Amino acid sequence: MDFLTDPVTWWLDPFTSNPLMRNALWAGWLAVLATSVVGTWVVLRGMSFLGDALAHGVLPGIAIAFVLGVNLTVGALVAALAMVLGVNVIRSRSPLPSDTSIGVLFVGFLALAVVIMSSQSGSYVGDLNDFLFGSIVAVDNADLARQAAAAAVTVAGVVVFYRAFLVMTFDEIQAEVLGLRPRLANAVLLVLIAFSIVASFEAVGNLLVFAFLVAPPATATLLVRRVPTTMVVAVAVGFASVVIGLLLSYHRETAPGATMALVAVVGFLLTLLATTVRAGLRPGVRS
Repeated sequence: MDFLTDPVTWWLDPFTSNPLMRNALWAGWLAVLATSVVGTWVVLRGMSFLGDALAHGVLPGIAIAFVLGVNLTVGALVAALAMVLGVNVIRSRSPLPSDTSIGVLFVGFLALAVVIMSSQSGSYVGDLNDFLFGSIVAVDNADLARQAAAAAVTVAGVVVFYRAFLVMTFDEIQAEVLGLRPRLANAVLLVLIAFSIVASFEAVGNLLVFAFLVAPPATATLLVRRVPTTMVVAVAVGFASVVIGLLLSYHRETAPGATMALVAVVGFLLTLLATTVRAGLRPGVRS
């Protein structure tokens, strides 16, 4: 109960006395800004499975980049863009439902990553673990600068294509009629999703970035209705998840990325429970 009996030590000291924790806080917040803004469209358009596929589809790029000795982020970005291209091609040419086509591509990319990793020596397991599960306490000023640039690009892309994203979310035919080029807008949205995922790896890792992409926006949609407000609330929820997750990780010595992701998911579940109970208590509502 130190967070109540000694709030200064529990809540403030880890950030004021530890520069690694301060960098981790900024890295987490930048990851939230990149993922939650674009993640709002993922939730509103029912693209969660596609977001998960993109989050894990970068693994072959990571593995190949490590084998070739090039920057892992570059490899991840190339793989993410290849995944986006593959999704668009399969969606336009396959007679199967889109989730089936995406699932096949997702499994193929994941299997390729496992094959590449299993064919190499285990000497780089530690580095890959950092990329898979995050190394937020190891970020430096250069990492923060790259994250800030990526977050700025993501937010700018959402602002520029806001009208197209909004209209095609609710009526793709109307978007076509208005000349908003929904196919181009959809491709841009996929690129922004991939970009935000790659930019957030160092904070929460490849296997956990999906939680930041979906959980804060999903929580926000339970609380507000307007899309801009949903984005703001999603970012606020994500910021709170980062703070609480980092502090729990610091005091309980747990994995930072996983703890932050878990806090975000628990926040969604508690919000869902609260809204369900509130709806059941309204006059005239029967269970």
